[in-house]
Amino acid sequence: MRKFELIAPCHFGMEAVLKREITDLGYDITEVADGRVTFFGDEEALCRANIYLRTAERILIKIGSFHAETFEELFQRTRSLPWEEYIPADGKFWVAKAASVKSKLFSPSDIQSIMKKAMVEKLKECYGISWFREEGESFPIRVFLMKDQVTVGLDSTGESLHKRGYRKLTAKAPIAENLAAALILLTPWNKDRILVDPFCGSGTFPIEAAMMAAGIAPGMSRRFTAESWEHIVGKKKWYDAVDEAREQMDLSVDPDIQGYDIDDAMVNIARENAKLAGVDKLIHFQRRGIDQMSHSKKYGFLITNPPYGERLQDKKEMPELYRTIGERYRALDSWSMYLISSYENAEQDIGRKADKNRKIYNGMMKTYYYQFLGPKPPKAGKAVERHE
Repeated sequence: MRKFELIAPCHFGMEAVLKREITDLGYDITEVADGRVTFFGDEEALCRANIYLRTAERILIKIGSFHAETFEELFQRTRSLPWEEYIPADGKFWVAKAASVKSKLFSPSDIQSIMKKAMVEKLKECYGISWFREEGESFPIRVFLMKDQVTVGLDSTGESLHKRGYRKLTAKAPIAENLAAALILLTPWNKDRILVDPFCGSGTFPIEAAMMAAGIAPGMSRRFTAESWEHIVGKKKWYDAVDEAREQMDLSVDPDIQGYDIDDAMVNIARENAKLAGVDKLIHFQRRGIDQMSHSKKYGFLITNPPYGERLQDKKEMPELYRTIGERYRALDSWSMYLISSYENAEQDIGRKADKNRKIYNGMMKTYYYQFLGPKPPKAGKAVERHE
């Protein structure tokens, strides 16, 4: 079976979560860098990584890496890579994205153009043809330059992995599905504990949590670019990976997952998205403002993405909103709260310094994931002893 070195890009700050996911799938990590994790795997791993990983953005087959400080070096070293092992004579190929950090070559468009020319020259030589019609399957390339080290990957995913297929309707500023999943995985929450999102918007946090509770693989209902690359990975590998994912689903679970929003329209959108994800029966959505946030149960989790006040007209509302969040959280007995926000006075207005916080880039926006930790619930045995 063919072996690959696979690259999984992710949100900056989420590398440790993704690393744990890949290790849990049974694969060996070779490198962890800012915004990506690299690991070894075979054809089956390529399929399973695309279908199972909740926090990755895509899965790339590493074609090679090299040092380049000039465009001539970039051309010659790109040309020397084994493109013929991946791209057939009729393949449609292009450099879909180039990113450069602290490198002498920094123009993405020039990097893309020169690498494409180098690939054409190499494949002309390999296939003995002078013109590529590019009418076959798609082979998008992605390249990262970091301190003049160039890493080249073939994108097996296509549309980003955060597009699970269930979110047809969204809020004004929805959180990406893979980032929401990563933030949940950073908490001790499990399907036996209560989870409430009081600013649920289009329902991403509750839906991702419900998919975890039911063991639903995030990519099992979507398509991937590499499904048509039969010379690289056979169709049966994809079928087997999806069958494995189906066998692991358990829709009989009964988690306590709730989503609230002050906007009726958003609550309806969240319900529709949950239905598309197949988890509508596992979540309770309700119209409720943060000022009405209360719960009779103990040891629950608030996990949420409240407004940041990015728009000028909203800024004046932020202090009161975050003060209300703090008041309602303090009224919850023994709960934990996990909140992502770019609002600079979040802790001050909540009225408590977070026990932990983590800097995370949500797109190009710097945010902080504030973690307010409640007590752990007593173990069942100890609770029984006290009762007796």
